[in-house]
Amino acid sequence: MARIKKFKAPRVTTVVGQDTEIRGDLQFKGGLHVDGTVRGNVIGDSDESSTLTLSEAGTVEGEVRVANVILNGTVRGDVRASQRVELAPMAKVTGNVYYQLIEMAMGAEVNGQLVHGAAAPEAVALKTLVEARQEPVSEPDPTGDVEVVRAARDGEGAFSGTDAEQRQRRGRIPANS
Repeated sequence: MARIKKFKAPRVTTVVGQDTEIRGDLQFKGGLHVDGTVRGNVIGDSDESSTLTLSEAGTVEGEVRVANVILNGTVRGDVRASQRVELAPMAKVTGNVYYQLIEMAMGAEVNGQLVHGAAAPEAVALKTLVEARQEPVSEPDPTGDVEVVRAARDGEGAFSGTDAEQRQRRGRIPANS
């Protein structure tokens, strides 16, 4: 029988404390330990050693894309690990779990699918998407009336426009003004 090499988590370089809430995407390199709440995606560096440790007091409301994930808290969103997922007894995932290697303790919950081997290409695609979002592209309007700022496509193909266009889409100003 083949022996699996024991996983050694990297040194924790970032800590989100128990009374801390972060709103927005969180990108990190190395080790991240979360005792608080993250309302946004958690994205680890494409390095194979990046590791998220979520304690039983920790919560993530968004997608997790990290090489190695150790969960004992709550995740509401998909978990995509290009290497390894460890689900401790208090782990609760509402979403799909994509992994290469999984360890699941008795008591851990997954309300979604367990999918083997599908995480690595998508992790690279998300990193490219995040980098593209940081550089908006300006395009002149063919009529010459307004300049439209187009951000990189999000997952659903949405684009941002001028402030007036956004307010009009939200129904805050009539279309004729």
